Amino acid sequence: MGIGEDFAHAVAAKDRAALERLLAPDVDFKGLTPGRLWEATGPDEVAEVIFGSWFERSDTIESLVAVETGAAVGDTERVSYRLDLSNDRGPQVVEQQAYHRCADGRITHLRVLCSGFRPR
Repeated sequence: MGIGEDFAHAVAAKDRAALERLLAPDVDFKGLTPGRLWEATGPDEVAEVIFGSWFERSDTIESLVAVETGAAVGDTERVSYRLDLSNDRGPQVVEQQAYHRCADGRITHLRVLCSGFRPR
């Protein structure tokens, strides 16, 4: 399994420690969700965006439905993943596309585009 797939599994498991281990200390992160641009530097800040804002405690991730990697674009790799979850609005589905660059086995540059939670 590659680092992009590891990232998708860490998100799906809501495993903050695993996610932070994948990120370089100075990781450059930007994320786009419906209605907002997110920026962070460093593993703790990125994990706080993902697990403190995107996937809150009340969001139960039920399964990682799909993970797909694509051919690299120069030095940038891609992973796409889809999650089934539930929350107070009922059953939801979300898909994210992540583009990342790595050095020394850790993600140094991360861009994530999110579909937003959609009713299943």
